[in-house]
Amino acid sequence: MALFGRRTKQPEPAAEPAGVALPPLPPGAGRVHCRIVDPVGLPMQADVELTGGSGRRAAHGASDPYGTFLAAVPNGFYELAVTADGYQPYRRRIQVFEGNIAKLGEIMMETARPLPMPGRGRWDLDGAHSTIRMSARHLSLGTIHGRFNTFRGVLRVGDRIEDSLLEVTIEAASIDTGVRLRDDHLRSPDFLDVEAYPYLSFVSDRFTHRSGPDWYIDGILTLHGVSRTVRLETSYLGLGSGMQGELRAAARATAVLRREDFTLDWQKMLARGIAAVGSTIHVDLDIQVVRAS
Repeated sequence: MALFGRRTKQPEPAAEPAGVALPPLPPGAGRVHCRIVDPVGLPMQADVELTGGSGRRAAHGASDPYGTFLAAVPNGFYELAVTADGYQPYRRRIQVFEGNIAKLGEIMMETARPLPMPGRGRWDLDGAHSTIRMSARHLSLGTIHGRFNTFRGVLRVGDRIEDSLLEVTIEAASIDTGVRLRDDHLRSPDFLDVEAYPYLSFVSDRFTHRSGPDWYIDGILTLHGVSRTVRLETSYLGLGSGMQGELRAAARATAVLRREDFTLDWQKMLARGIAAVGSTIHVDLDIQVVRAS
Protein backbone atom coordinates (compact mmCIF):
# COMPACT_ATOMS: atom_id res chain seq x y z
CA MET A 1 0.00 0.00 0.00
CA ALA A 2 2.91 2.29 0.56
CA LEU A 3 3.43 2.21 -3.23
CA PHE A 4 0.10 4.06 -3.58
CA GLY A 5 0.98 6.71 -1.00
CA ARG A 6 1.34 10.32 -1.96
CA ARG A 7 4.68 11.11 -3.49
CA THR A 8 6.45 14.45 -3.26
CA LYS A 9 6.99 15.82 -6.74
CA GLN A 10 10.67 16.11 -7.46
CA PRO A 11 11.84 19.44 -8.92
CA GLU A 12 12.74 19.09 -12.55
CA PRO A 13 16.32 19.74 -13.71
CA ALA A 14 16.98 23.25 -14.97
CA ALA A 15 16.50 23.40 -18.74
CA GLU A 16 17.74 26.16 -20.99
CA PRO A 17 15.14 27.97 -23.13
CA ALA A 18 15.30 26.91 -26.76
CA GLY A 19 18.06 28.70 -28.62
CA VAL A 20 19.39 30.44 -25.50
CA ALA A 21 22.71 29.54 -23.93
CA LEU A 22 22.66 30.38 -20.23
CA PRO A 23 25.73 30.61 -18.00
CA PRO A 24 26.17 27.65 -15.67
CA LEU A 25 24.54 27.95 -12.27
CA PRO A 26 26.87 28.60 -9.35
CA PRO A 27 26.82 26.06 -6.51
CA GLY A 28 23.68 26.30 -4.39
CA ALA A 29 21.66 28.24 -7.01
CA GLY A 30 18.54 27.58 -9.05
CA ARG A 31 16.48 29.50 -11.58
CA VAL A 32 13.05 31.14 -11.62
CA HIS A 33 11.06 31.35 -14.85
CA CYS A 34 7.67 32.91 -15.55
CA ARG A 35 5.73 34.71 -18.28
CA ILE A 36 3.72 37.85 -17.55
CA VAL A 37 0.50 38.37 -19.54
CA ASP A 38 -2.33 40.90 -19.47
CA PRO A 39 -6.02 40.05 -18.81
CA VAL A 40 -6.52 38.90 -22.43
CA GLY A 41 -3.40 36.72 -22.42
CA LEU A 42 -1.04 39.01 -24.34
CA PRO A 43 2.57 39.27 -23.13
CA MET A 44 3.40 42.42 -21.20
CA GLN A 45 6.39 44.08 -19.62
CA ALA A 46 6.32 44.39 -15.84
CA ASP A 47 8.70 44.84 -12.92
CA VAL A 48 9.56 41.58 -11.15
CA GLU A 49 11.26 41.32 -7.77
CA LEU A 50 12.37 38.36 -5.66
CA THR A 51 12.84 39.01 -1.94
CA GLY A 52 14.45 36.51 0.42
CA GLY A 53 13.31 35.60 3.91
CA SER A 54 15.62 38.23 5.41
CA GLY A 55 13.88 40.94 3.40
CA ARG A 56 16.90 41.39 1.15
CA ARG A 57 16.28 41.74 -2.57
CA ALA A 58 17.70 38.71 -4.39
CA ALA A 59 16.74 39.64 -7.95
CA HIS A 60 15.03 42.50 -9.70
CA GLY A 61 14.30 43.20 -13.34
CA ALA A 62 11.65 43.57 -16.03
CA SER A 63 10.00 40.96 -18.19
CA ASP A 64 11.08 41.15 -21.82
CA PRO A 65 8.81 42.14 -24.75
CA TYR A 66 7.55 38.53 -24.82
CA GLY A 67 6.58 38.72 -21.15
CA THR A 68 9.38 36.38 -20.04
CA PHE A 69 11.33 36.75 -16.80
CA LEU A 70 14.25 34.48 -15.93
CA ALA A 71 16.61 34.84 -12.97
CA ALA A 72 19.16 32.77 -11.05
CA VAL A 73 19.07 32.94 -7.23
CA PRO A 74 20.37 30.90 -4.29
CA ASN A 75 18.14 28.01 -3.26
CA GLY A 76 15.51 28.87 -0.67
CA PHE A 77 12.11 30.52 -0.19
CA TYR A 78 11.24 33.83 -1.85
CA GLU A 79 8.45 36.36 -2.12
CA LEU A 80 7.75 37.06 -5.80
CA ALA A 81 6.25 40.50 -6.57
CA VAL A 82 5.11 41.60 -10.04
CA THR A 83 4.02 45.22 -10.59
CA ALA A 84 2.98 47.30 -13.59
CA ASP A 85 1.24 50.64 -14.00
CA GLY A 86 -2.51 50.23 -14.16
CA TYR A 87 -2.51 46.67 -12.77
CA GLN A 88 -3.04 45.08 -9.37
CA PRO A 89 0.27 43.95 -7.79
CA TYR A 90 0.77 40.17 -7.88
CA ARG A 91 2.51 38.38 -4.99
CA ARG A 92 3.38 34.74 -4.48
CA ARG A 93 5.66 32.71 -2.22
CA ILE A 94 7.90 30.28 -4.10
CA GLN A 95 10.69 27.82 -3.37
CA VAL A 96 13.84 27.47 -5.48
CA PHE A 97 15.89 24.26 -5.42
CA GLU A 98 19.59 24.00 -6.15
CA GLY A 99 20.33 23.06 -9.76
CA ASN A 100 16.65 23.20 -10.76
CA ILE A 101 14.23 25.63 -12.33
CA ALA A 102 11.07 26.89 -10.64
CA LYS A 103 8.64 27.13 -13.56
CA LEU A 104 5.79 29.40 -12.51
CA GLY A 105 4.00 29.35 -15.85
CA GLU A 106 1.87 32.31 -16.93
CA ILE A 107 1.08 35.05 -14.45
CA MET A 108 -2.03 36.93 -15.57
CA MET A 109 -2.18 40.47 -14.23
CA GLU A 110 -5.52 42.00 -13.23
CA THR A 111 -6.46 45.56 -14.11
CA ALA A 112 -6.27 47.84 -11.07
CA ARG A 113 -9.46 49.33 -9.73
CA PRO A 114 -9.52 53.09 -10.45
CA LEU A 115 -8.91 55.32 -7.44
CA PRO A 116 -11.73 57.69 -6.44
CA MET A 117 -10.96 61.15 -7.83
CA PRO A 118 -11.32 64.55 -6.12
CA GLY A 119 -14.81 65.98 -6.53
CA ARG A 120 -15.66 69.16 -8.37
CA GLY A 121 -14.77 72.38 -6.55
CA ARG A 122 -11.85 74.09 -4.84
CA TRP A 123 -9.05 72.20 -3.10
CA ASP A 124 -6.37 74.13 -1.20
CA LEU A 125 -2.74 73.02 -1.07
CA ASP A 126 -1.74 71.99 2.46
CA GLY A 127 1.76 73.37 2.97
CA ALA A 128 2.19 71.58 6.30
CA HIS A 129 1.82 68.18 4.62
CA SER A 130 3.42 68.95 1.25
CA THR A 131 7.03 69.31 0.13
CA ILE A 132 8.74 70.79 -2.92
CA ARG A 133 12.28 69.42 -3.22
CA MET A 134 14.98 69.83 -5.83
CA SER A 135 18.42 68.44 -6.55
CA ALA A 136 21.28 69.34 -8.90
CA ARG A 137 24.80 68.15 -9.57
CA HIS A 138 27.65 70.08 -7.95
CA LEU A 139 30.99 70.25 -9.78
CA SER A 140 30.10 66.85 -11.33
CA LEU A 141 31.17 65.28 -8.04
CA GLY A 142 28.08 65.21 -5.88
CA THR A 143 24.47 66.30 -5.57
CA ILE A 144 23.03 69.35 -3.84
CA HIS A 145 19.61 68.81 -2.26
CA GLY A 146 17.26 71.62 -1.32
CA ARG A 147 13.65 72.57 -0.78
CA PHE A 148 11.31 75.54 -0.75
CA ASN A 149 9.77 76.05 2.67
CA THR A 150 6.99 78.53 1.83
CA PHE A 151 4.40 78.07 -0.90
CA ARG A 152 0.67 78.08 -1.46
CA GLY A 153 -1.66 76.85 -4.15
CA VAL A 154 -5.16 75.91 -5.21
CA LEU A 155 -6.59 73.13 -7.37
CA ARG A 156 -9.94 73.89 -8.99
CA VAL A 157 -11.43 70.57 -10.11
CA GLY A 158 -13.86 70.70 -13.02
CA ASP A 159 -16.64 68.32 -14.01
CA ARG A 160 -13.80 66.18 -15.39
CA ILE A 161 -10.26 66.11 -14.01
CA GLU A 162 -9.11 67.10 -17.51
CA ASP A 163 -11.01 70.39 -17.04
CA SER A 164 -9.17 71.32 -13.83
CA LEU A 165 -6.92 74.32 -13.05
CA LEU A 166 -3.83 74.25 -10.82
CA GLU A 167 -2.11 77.40 -9.49
CA VAL A 168 0.97 77.29 -7.22
CA THR A 169 3.04 80.22 -5.91
CA ILE A 170 6.43 79.71 -4.21
CA GLU A 171 8.42 82.28 -2.22
CA ALA A 172 11.86 82.31 -3.84
CA ALA A 173 13.59 83.45 -0.63
CA SER A 174 12.40 80.29 1.17
CA ILE A 175 15.05 78.20 -0.64
CA ASP A 176 16.80 75.96 1.90
CA THR A 177 19.77 73.67 1.17
CA GLY A 178 20.96 73.50 4.78
CA VAL A 179 23.99 75.78 4.14
CA ARG A 180 23.39 79.47 4.84
CA LEU A 181 26.24 80.76 2.65
CA ARG A 182 25.02 78.71 -0.30
CA ASP A 183 21.39 79.74 0.28
CA ASP A 184 22.39 83.42 0.30
CA HIS A 185 24.19 82.87 -3.00
CA LEU A 186 21.13 81.14 -4.49
CA ARG A 187 18.99 84.14 -3.45
CA SER A 188 21.41 86.57 -5.10
CA PRO A 189 21.15 88.01 -8.66
CA ASP A 190 23.44 85.17 -9.83
CA PHE A 191 20.56 82.70 -9.44
CA LEU A 192 17.02 83.38 -8.16
CA ASP A 193 17.47 87.16 -7.67
CA VAL A 194 14.76 87.22 -5.02
CA GLU A 195 14.76 91.03 -4.72
CA ALA A 196 13.72 91.42 -8.35
CA TYR A 197 11.69 88.18 -8.62
CA PRO A 198 10.27 87.29 -5.17
CA TYR A 199 7.97 84.53 -6.43
CA LEU A 200 7.99 81.45 -8.65
CA SER A 201 4.64 80.46 -10.10
CA PHE A 202 3.19 77.47 -11.91
CA VAL A 203 -0.20 77.55 -13.67
CA SER A 204 -1.77 74.63 -15.54
CA ASP A 205 -5.10 73.82 -17.13
CA ARG A 206 -3.80 70.82 -19.10
CA PHE A 207 -4.38 67.52 -17.28
CA THR A 208 -3.82 64.43 -19.44
CA HIS A 209 -4.48 60.89 -18.23
CA ARG A 210 -1.69 58.44 -19.10
CA SER A 211 -2.67 55.12 -17.52
CA GLY A 212 -3.81 53.89 -14.13
CA PRO A 213 -2.96 56.54 -11.53
CA ASP A 214 -0.52 58.40 -13.79
CA TRP A 215 -1.14 61.82 -15.33
CA TYR A 216 0.68 64.56 -17.20
CA ILE A 217 0.15 68.10 -15.88
CA ASP A 218 1.51 70.60 -18.41
CA GLY A 219 1.72 74.25 -17.42
CA ILE A 220 3.70 77.48 -17.41
CA LEU A 221 6.47 77.93 -14.86
CA THR A 222 7.62 81.51 -14.28
CA LEU A 223 11.05 81.71 -12.65
CA HIS A 224 13.58 84.55 -12.64
CA GLY A 225 11.17 86.60 -14.78
CA VAL A 226 11.13 83.97 -17.54
CA SER A 227 8.16 81.72 -18.40
CA ARG A 228 8.55 78.26 -19.90
CA THR A 229 6.33 75.23 -20.44
CA VAL A 230 7.02 72.49 -17.86
CA ARG A 231 5.57 69.00 -17.60
CA LEU A 232 4.83 67.39 -14.23
CA GLU A 233 4.81 63.60 -14.42
CA THR A 234 2.25 62.89 -11.73
CA SER A 235 1.07 59.80 -9.85
CA TYR A 236 -2.26 60.20 -8.07
CA LEU A 237 -2.34 58.50 -4.65
CA GLY A 238 -6.05 58.75 -3.83
CA LEU A 239 -8.39 60.28 -1.23
CA GLY A 240 -8.28 60.12 2.56
CA SER A 241 -9.48 61.83 5.72
CA GLY A 242 -7.34 64.00 8.01
CA MET A 243 -7.32 64.07 11.79
CA GLN A 244 -10.13 66.63 11.80
CA GLY A 245 -12.20 64.61 9.34
CA GLU A 246 -11.33 66.86 6.41
CA LEU A 247 -11.25 65.27 2.96
CA ARG A 248 -7.78 65.16 1.38
CA ALA A 249 -6.23 64.10 -1.92
CA ALA A 250 -2.57 63.32 -2.48
CA ALA A 251 -0.17 63.01 -5.41
CA ARG A 252 3.52 62.78 -6.22
CA ALA A 253 5.10 64.53 -9.20
CA THR A 254 8.49 65.01 -10.82
CA ALA A 255 9.87 67.50 -13.34
CA VAL A 256 13.22 68.27 -14.95
CA LEU A 257 14.27 71.90 -15.48
CA ARG A 258 17.18 73.30 -17.46
CA ARG A 259 18.67 76.22 -15.60
CA GLU A 260 19.68 78.04 -18.78
CA ASP A 261 16.01 78.24 -19.80
CA PHE A 262 15.39 80.58 -16.86
CA THR A 263 18.72 82.44 -16.49
CA LEU A 264 19.09 85.43 -18.77
CA ASP A 265 22.85 85.88 -18.21
CA TRP A 266 23.89 82.21 -18.57
CA GLN A 267 26.94 82.96 -20.74
CA LYS A 268 28.01 85.68 -18.31
CA MET A 269 27.76 83.22 -15.43
CA LEU A 270 29.93 80.72 -17.28
CA ALA A 271 32.57 83.38 -17.90
CA ARG A 272 32.60 84.23 -14.19
CA GLY A 273 32.90 80.56 -13.20
CA ILE A 274 29.61 80.53 -11.32
CA ALA A 275 28.19 77.46 -13.06
CA ALA A 276 29.41 75.08 -10.38
CA VAL A 277 25.82 73.90 -9.95
CA GLY A 278 24.74 71.67 -12.82
CA SER A 279 22.40 73.04 -15.46
CA THR A 280 19.83 70.23 -14.96
CA ILE A 281 17.61 70.54 -11.90
CA HIS A 282 15.34 67.70 -10.76
CA VAL A 283 12.17 68.67 -8.91
CA ASP A 284 10.18 66.27 -6.72
CA LEU A 285 6.82 67.16 -5.21
CA ASP A 286 4.74 65.42 -2.54
CA ILE A 287 1.43 67.24 -2.50
CA GLN A 288 -1.70 67.10 -0.38
CA VAL A 289 -4.76 69.24 -1.07
CA VAL A 290 -7.71 69.77 1.25
CA ARG A 291 -11.27 70.34 0.07
CA ALA A 292 -12.28 73.92 0.81
CA SER A 293 -15.26 74.26 3.14
